[in-house]
Amino acid sequence: MLFTQPTPALAAVHPSVAPATLARVSELGTFSHGSASKLGTAGLRINQTESRTAPGWLSVRVPEFFLAGRKRVLGTVSLSLFKTMVRVAPGWLSARPSKFSKTAPHGTLGTAGQVGNQTESRTAPGWLSVRVPVHFMTAGSDPYHLPVLPDEVFDWMAVGPDRFIIDGTLGGGGHSELFLQAGARVLGVDRDPEALTHARERLASFGNRFTTWEGNFSQLREIPEIQRGEQADGLLLDLGVSSRQLDSAARGFSFMREGPLDMRMGPSSPRSAADVVNTWPEADLVKIFFEFGEEPKARRIASAIVKRRAQRLFATTTDLANCIEQAIGRHGRTHPATRAFQAIRMAVNEELEALAAGLDAAQHVLKPGGRLLIITFHSLEDRMVKRYLKHRSSRFIDDPGWPEPRANPDLAYQLLSRKAIAAGDEETSRNPRARSAKLRVAQLLPPTP
Repeated sequence: MLFTQPTPALAAVHPSVAPATLARVSELGTFSHGSASKLGTAGLRINQTESRTAPGWLSVRVPEFFLAGRKRVLGTVSLSLFKTMVRVAPGWLSARPSKFSKTAPHGTLGTAGQVGNQTESRTAPGWLSVRVPVHFMTAGSDPYHLPVLPDEVFDWMAVGPDRFIIDGTLGGGGHSELFLQAGARVLGVDRDPEALTHARERLASFGNRFTTWEGNFSQLREIPEIQRGEQADGLLLDLGVSSRQLDSAARGFSFMREGPLDMRMGPSSPRSAADVVNTWPEADLVKIFFEFGEEPKARRIASAIVKRRAQRLFATTTDLANCIEQAIGRHGRTHPATRAFQAIRMAVNEELEALAAGLDAAQHVLKPGGRLLIITFHSLEDRMVKRYLKHRSSRFIDDPGWPEPRANPDLAYQLLSRKAIAAGDEETSRNPRARSAKLRVAQLLPPTP
């Protein structure tokens, strides 16, 4: 059977339209360190519980002092205590080629840090404008984002000294650290500037064997090393959303805490959740709720959103969640907005589009014999990966109208494990997020003469 290239999930890409009711700040200023009562990088006391400032990318920074030998409050790696969470829904969905671009950040961007026992920081909406508690500790007990299937990934990647590995979804750097400890050289790729900053600080001890590149894995062929003709011995794509992102109210992924309707995984995302909810036609909302979230009540939810936004635009996660709950009611333990929020997140970040482009780019960045490892968390992604690798690893393809099978012109990989690899009981008890993780492994074949 011929492999059919996934088709667009949406008829068109909707331009980003900032709702009129959402405040935007167009100017950023430079602030002095000592102005504790004004805007800027004012220092915070250990017991400070609130910090207010104007929105904007990096508009607030809490001073981080790194002193040798401090192991309690201050250290060399900033860590946060978050519960691991993952939002998934089963199903299959086709995707279109990625439209990611490295344009200017969308909307209002900002950041604020915290120290000590600070419990909350409020500021104007925006990118990282509110931060959950941050605790400074020493490396080695990093709960930023626990990597899933660490042993399996390490073994199947066949890491060794002098091997060049691309971690296409760097996150907290957990998988990269394993590769570096084995002597490999690692390039970490992530679209989230906060994740890159954290990983660089955490893995600084490995020196120039660890480098980073800001971007999405759909853009692998744009990496400078690849542009210069270098090829990797291994590529890892961990498609899970970072627990840190899910748990941060400021990022707008969760309906459990009030935050801005953002949901962008990085500042290069072409739109925010507010743009989708407040501007997209009702038919397109129905489509993403049904296809991305497999929401059976997609029409009712979309209708309720359109009626409500005609009176007042949506601005916060809880506002949207309450609207959805009122429209379809609550049944069972799962929040009625769960699937709709997942669908909006996937539309905002073009997740399946990025996966389709990343799969196509992988064979161009790997050297012959290089290994491709992909971790998925729900069947929308897993079926897409499974079908792609099955077609690309089949030596012959057949069709009922052909007299006999034909050689597959798309043959590129050898499957090293025909079935998906799952986490064991010990890991799932330690990291419940790993329960839905599936690892698929393939090796790039030499080019045919």
